[in-house]
Amino acid sequence: MRLIVRLLSTLLGLALAGAGGLLAVEFAWAAWKPGQYALVPWRDWADRLGSVDWTATPTRLVAGALVLLGLILLWAASGARRRDVRLADPAPEVTVTTSPRSLARLVGTRVRAEDGVHAATVTASRAKVRVRASSRLLAKDELRPKVLEVTRTVVTDLPLPRTPKVSVVVASPKERR
Repeated sequence: MRLIVRLLSTLLGLALAGAGGLLAVEFAWAAWKPGQYALVPWRDWADRLGSVDWTATPTRLVAGALVLLGLILLWAASGARRRDVRLADPAPEVTVTTSPRSLARLVGTRVRAEDGVHAATVTASRAKVRVRASSRLLAKDELRPKVLEVTRTVVTDLPLPRTPKVSVVVASPKERR
C-alpha cells in the first residue's frame, strides 16, 4: 500500500507543479497580449461549462466517479501506515517498537546459524513469523522440528506483549530425488 500512496503522491505533485507552471505561463501571456490565450483556451472552456446542465446524467456520472476515486484514495492512504512490531514497554513513559524486517532478520540469522540449514527466508509481522528453510544434508522430518524449535525460542525470548504464531516450511533436495 505504501508504494501505491508514494506513486500517487508523486503523480499528484507533478500534476500540481505542471498546473502551476501552466498558470504562470498563461498569466505572463495575458499580461503581454491581453485577450489572447497562450496554451489553454480558457474562454472557450468557460463558455462550454456555462452551457452544461448540472442535473444531466453524464455530469452526475462524472461526479460519482470522482467521489468513488476519492474514496479509493482515502482507503489507500489509510492502509499505508507503518506496521511496526511493538515490544514490551520497559517503563510507563517509554514505547519500544521494531520493524517487521528487523524481527525477520533476527529470526533468519538464528535459523541460518543452525547446523544443516542451507538457506532460510523469513517474513515477519506483528501476528505471524513465517520461515521457509532448506537443507542439503537433512531430511524434512529432521529439519522441521529443529527450525521450529529455534524459531520459537527466538520469538519467545523477545519482549513481545503477544507471541506471534510461528509457521515453518522446509524443503530438502535429498527427498526430491
